Amino acid sequence: MGELVAILSGKGGTGKTSVCAGISIALAAGGKKVLCIDCDVGLRNLDISLGLTDCAPLSFLDVTEGGYHLNQATQHPLFPSLYFLTAPMNRSAEQIELLAFSEMLQKARREFDYILLDAPAGVDAGFRLAAVPADRCILVTGAGPAAVRDAARVGEILELMEKKDVRLIVNRVDREMFAYLQLTVDDIMDTAGLPLLGIVPEDPNVIFAAACARPVAKFKKRTAAVKAYQRIANRIQGLPEPITLR
Repeated sequence: MGELVAILSGKGGTGKTSVCAGISIALAAGGKKVLCIDCDVGLRNLDISLGLTDCAPLSFLDVTEGGYHLNQATQHPLFPSLYFLTAPMNRSAEQIELLAFSEMLQKARREFDYILLDAPAGVDAGFRLAAVPADRCILVTGAGPAAVRDAARVGEILELMEKKDVRLIVNRVDREMFAYLQLTVDDIMDTAGLPLLGIVPEDPNVIFAAACARPVAKFKKRTAAVKAYQRIANRIQGLPEPITLR
């Protein structure tokens, strides 16, 4: 059975969606069959980070309500074992039928190794759409105090939801800023109260790749962010990987 992984953040602008895309591509490049689902209803943009803006992907509502099957999800042209369902634009998150969505995810478990759910920032209905069914929750934060405070609050909410496997990714880490502020990743972990899954360094190639509508792994190979996504993907699979900025 496949694993449901929710990618969450308390605050917007943490780079959650680019992290979701990067991990998904790393898993697929390693031979895993992966389904990405954009759960940011009405404000979808996961297709940009995946490099799928020229496609016309099905939404998850097309599967839950429109009679389409999961095997009709958009297949990535560069990573054949990666599939994608976008978020609908004609509904609010509050209008999504949770039972039908849950049933779709249970079917996806039988067809995919990993199903990654890219939730909107915050803790509203879209957050719960992704977090409630998840086996594993990955909370993406920046290093700034507001982002870390919001991450801590989301961690508390996930604890109340009785989520047991919650890990932290610190994204867009800038060595010079950390040195100037005399800040460490351990400080962020202590504030957020969550164990660390990985660190992703600041990498302008992520922004450049999105501007070119290409996945960063194909825009420029082996950049700092791409290597970090691969390390995180390995740790998700239970493989030993050091936590490093290199």
